[in-house]
Amino acid sequence: MAEPLRRRLPLLPLLLLAAGGLRAAERSGGSSSAMEELATEKEAEESHRQDSVSLLTFILLLTLTILTIWLFKHRRVRFLHETGLAMIYGLIVGVILRYGTPSTSGHDKPFSCSQEDRPFTTLLVNVSGKFFEYTLKGEISPGKIHNVEQNDMLRKVTFDPEVFFNILLPPIIFHAGYSLKKRHFFRNLGSILAYAFLGTAVSCFIIGNLMYGVVKLMKLVGQLSDKFYYTDCLLFGAIISATDPVTVLAIFNELHADVDLYAVLFGESVLNDAVAIVLSSSIVAYQPTGENTHAFDAAAFFKSVGVFLGIFSGSFMMGAVTGVVTALVTKFTKLHCFPLLETALFFLMSWSTFLLAEACGFTGVVAVLFCGITQAHYTYNNLSVESRSRTKQLFEVLHFLAENFIFSYMGLALFTFQKHIFSPVFIIGAFVAIFLGRAAHIYPLSFLLNLGRRHKISWSFQHMMMFSGLRGAMAFALAIRDTATYSHQMMFSTTLLIVFFTVWIVGGGTTPMLSWLNIRVGVDPDQDPPPTNDSFQVLQGDGQDSAQRNRTKQESAWLFRLWYSFDHNYLKPILTHSGPPLTTTLPSWCGLIARCLTSPQVYDNQEQLREEDSDFILNDGDLTVTYGDTTITANGSSGPHTATTNLDSRRTKSSSEEALERDLGAADHEVTSRGTRLVFPLEYNA
Repeated sequence: MAEPLRRRLPLLPLLLLAAGGLRAAERSGGSSSAMEELATEKEAEESHRQDSVSLLTFILLLTLTILTIWLFKHRRVRFLHETGLAMIYGLIVGVILRYGTPSTSGHDKPFSCSQEDRPFTTLLVNVSGKFFEYTLKGEISPGKIHNVEQNDMLRKVTFDPEVFFNILLPPIIFHAGYSLKKRHFFRNLGSILAYAFLGTAVSCFIIGNLMYGVVKLMKLVGQLSDKFYYTDCLLFGAIISATDPVTVLAIFNELHADVDLYAVLFGESVLNDAVAIVLSSSIVAYQPTGENTHAFDAAAFFKSVGVFLGIFSGSFMMGAVTGVVTALVTKFTKLHCFPLLETALFFLMSWSTFLLAEACGFTGVVAVLFCGITQAHYTYNNLSVESRSRTKQLFEVLHFLAENFIFSYMGLALFTFQKHIFSPVFIIGAFVAIFLGRAAHIYPLSFLLNLGRRHKISWSFQHMMMFSGLRGAMAFALAIRDTATYSHQMMFSTTLLIVFFTVWIVGGGTTPMLSWLNIRVGVDPDQDPPPTNDSFQVLQGDGQDSAQRNRTKQESAWLFRLWYSFDHNYLKPILTHSGPPLTTTLPSWCGLIARCLTSPQVYDNQEQLREEDSDFILNDGDLTVTYGDTTITANGSSGPHTATTNLDSRRTKSSSEEALERDLGAADHEVTSRGTRLVFPLEYNA
């Protein structure tokens, strides 16, 4: 036993030495682990600092823009709009970041995953026993694999495109619908719908086909280095057809330009954005069967048309329903006693409309636009005085900041975006195609619309509309949303240059163009344009308001008169505290429901509040003016004071018509006007 023990004793020092080595290795490993954790904390702190600097950069840009806007307004400078200023400041900061900051990282190393046939959204990488998570940023062409951005600061100021759609676009679009001047908008609604729907579709297909010819030319001369399909050209036509005449409209508003021209341009731009985004979604959904997925296929075409109609109608219904729900909540609760809660609920319901539509596969732009119109028409009447003021100011401020942020980012993106592809042939062709596409739908549609309009769209108005086809935030947001392929990158770079040109050059020429075309400025927004010779004209006296109301009657379409009758008699009393009691409009057997749905305020208010939009839908009838003991109508007939009739010999009117005219202060009782002289059409005076 002693010998084996003697043989084992020399092993003890070895074991002790090994144990000491292990402890030393553990201490060394623990030290290296602590160093790695410290380095990781430093990287996280540096990343946080860069995030703060990038956001501070944009805040300083907006601050500088606001101060410059004040200076321009103080000096009455109109050649450059605030959005143009934001773009200039963005360009300056982009140059500084691109060429004035050094590269801070150089650890990018390509790894091959040849066994995989698709990219992964999230990738876990094992580095020396530690797993790190990486997320997909996008595809990089093989020729640019060594030109990946190495400047962390430039990476930080490059935002995810979803930021524009989910955060910045909703307040811009909602404000457009919520601040809509419904009187002039609905008076010109037929023309606005024609320009927005037919005009956008015509412009999209003309631009798309012209650009397809340009692409063929580029391929012929050897300037096309990758695939560019016909569907890509149509997509570019849809993207660039989204007009945004923010500069022109701001100058119109400041100079009080003609209200009908303002209404048509504003309405076209609002609905045009919605149509363009749905049209682009329909083109993306175009998937022909067979090997060639970019060839024309009738079934795929009609499917895309169905997608367009389905997305637009579904988005419209979702926005309208959300507005109706908000109106019901604000009516049947006591939220008006707590203005802060009321404003917060209004804000969240309005913003959630956009996200709900996107989550359901619809278009949030369309949904939030019609939500804003519905909120302004119904919910606004239920809000307290404080909430009305707060909501108007809140969305106005958000709209201002979001819009200027996007234009600042446009200037920045010219130097910070890494996937630019500038082709001189494509850019020149795009400018020519845009000009021809705009002209091809403004002038022909105006000619067709003038065939049925009493107040014609003059040549000066048509030239101004042609000139005002600026591109802006919506075109940029649509273009930057997908920049994965060669064709989309070229489309984005071209769109950026087009926005720069139209905002700076076209926007700056608005005031001289107004003067050159002799378009009225300094017009009261509530004043109607001068009547033409196809109706009577009030030359002097107190009958002018009545004449304007009668002119609005004659220009109101029967469809919207029917809508107003239904809205005034049923929807307004159900959703708001205004309108006639439902007990007077619903059948007697609905008395219980009518009493439950009618607000007590309706019974308390003996005199209904005048609706802001009550004068855009009126009934056909004659202006009746009493002078002395004689009643004179617009058709030249006269009679005793007690024998007032209309052209269609109707002696009675429905309750909705009486309520509508009572809202206008022009019920069917005679309007007494002293010192009024009327000029009637020649055929009646012959």
